[in-house]
Amino acid sequence: MKHYDSFYQKIFKIVLPIVIQNLLSAAVSSTDVVMLSFVGQASISAVSLAANYASILFMFFYGLGTGASLLCAQYYGKKDFRVIHLVQGIALRSSIVIGGVFSFFAFLFPDIMMKVFTNDEVLIEIGASYLRWMGVAYLCWSIIEIYLSVLRSVGRVAICTALNTLAMILNIVLNAVFIFGLFGTPKLGAMGVGFATAISRFIELLVCLIVSARSKDVKLDFLKMFVRNKVLSKDFVKLCIPALINDVTWGVAFSMYSVIIGHLGSDVVAAYSIVGVARNFGTVLCFGLANAGGILLGNIIGSGDMDKARDGSKKLIKLTILSGLIGGAIILISTPIILSVAELTDIAMHYLKYMLLINSYYVMGAAVNTTMICGIFRAGGDTKFGMICDVIDMWCYAVPLGFLAAFVFKLPVMVVYFLLCTDEFVKWPWVIRRYRSEKWLNNITRDDVFEKSQ
Repeated sequence: MKHYDSFYQKIFKIVLPIVIQNLLSAAVSSTDVVMLSFVGQASISAVSLAANYASILFMFFYGLGTGASLLCAQYYGKKDFRVIHLVQGIALRSSIVIGGVFSFFAFLFPDIMMKVFTNDEVLIEIGASYLRWMGVAYLCWSIIEIYLSVLRSVGRVAICTALNTLAMILNIVLNAVFIFGLFGTPKLGAMGVGFATAISRFIELLVCLIVSARSKDVKLDFLKMFVRNKVLSKDFVKLCIPALINDVTWGVAFSMYSVIIGHLGSDVVAAYSIVGVARNFGTVLCFGLANAGGILLGNIIGSGDMDKARDGSKKLIKLTILSGLIGGAIILISTPIILSVAELTDIAMHYLKYMLLINSYYVMGAAVNTTMICGIFRAGGDTKFGMICDVIDMWCYAVPLGFLAAFVFKLPVMVVYFLLCTDEFVKWPWVIRRYRSEKWLNNITRDDVFEKSQ
């Protein structure tokens, strides 16, 4: 069979479990919002703001996981599992330290963490009760995310989806139990969301350990954290640091959007929370394609077939544009449904309506940039361009523009939101030019990893 057909077959085989996983993740977020809507608008707003720390932490883990998966995907193309295990150990060293720091502050200083996003005392109290329990989830997540990143890089996507599905379904069930106090349990409200997440993540970690013990090739070996390999460490840092800076600076900058929105009033925060859920559903296919495409292209490049990788990237872009159109249509079609079931104030409903309209086309910008920067470019080891591009776009353009529009010029709320949502489209000319240059197309594997480290 021609590699065109083979590429489509392989990418859909990888992307389907990833999309299911992303849908379940979006479902957890949406059920949190729906359940908390019965508790009160303040609970929705508080959890939404506090959840920004999980978003920032995810960017750390995603950046470390990217460095690991980039190397592992290409070394998997060479079937070198010895190197794969060492790369996993390098990534775990950093992720556990970072997860531990976030857990420490969540346990001891949740009030201070909430004050970064809001000065509303009610929201601070509710959010702090949620963050204390999230400290457990952060630490478990630091191990889970790296292990699953390595599994995905070697094509074990179905196992990753099964593990995440278990955790997410458990999370939804426990959310209902502890938010509403079912089966004689305490009625914890917003705190129940954090408690449910902590339990589900802990169980997911235990299942990861069981899967690892039964695996024949890719194991969760903590002893590899203490093995030093200068060559691999250098390669990992070279790939990971730009990706980590890229993801963290983007994540922190996107959280600055919440800081801006959070100081414009509880009505806009409530609308923003619901829009975030809708956007997650609209982008699941786009981001799934970016992840799957990065894995598959990395395997192909690692095997040395550059022509096949080049052709595969073209196919991936076509699929991405289609997914962006589908994502936008999903948001448009779901808008009347969301507006009919949302229980918000009249002002919040007004904001919600126009925010959803803006996101119906915003997903196309996010889809194209994510596929190219996080999928295609990273598959070939090109992480530095994405870092430079996003740092300039977010910190020299979008965030300053948002603060000026909101607090200096005091523009209407929807004008501020519209300006924030121009960030993705500003990057297009440079991202497309980088793709056409083919500077991203590199085989980053080595044949002398262990010899040079001796």
